[in-house]
Amino acid sequence: MVWYGLCRRQLGGFCFRRQHPIERFVLNFYCSEAKPAIELDGGQHNEPDSKVRDKERTDFLAVCDIEVLRFWNNEVLSNLEAVLQQIYGALLNRAVQPVPSPPNLPPP
Repeated sequence: MVWYGLCRRQLGGFCFRRQHPIERFVLNFYCSEAKPAIELDGGQHNEPDSKVRDKERTDFLAVCDIEVLRFWNNEVLSNLEAVLQQIYGALLNRAVQPVPSPPNLPPP
């Protein structure tokens, strides 16, 4: 469901990849322009061991300047629109704004 909201640049024109590898991790969804990783979690991610692994993964990705956005599967199923809005907000916050070229100034 999330993929259909992200594919074909439907969310603000941002390009996403599915199952994108970064080092030893495979991200559910990733946008190289704004660098968010979208992770969808089932109940197994509430287990203590999974929480530790998820934190290690999030910390590693933060060093790579990748922000991890996590959503529970039931969030996606019950309120997809709100999930996509949160993703879009994060994209806008992280998108690199182009730096305008300096005006052509005459030499001093």
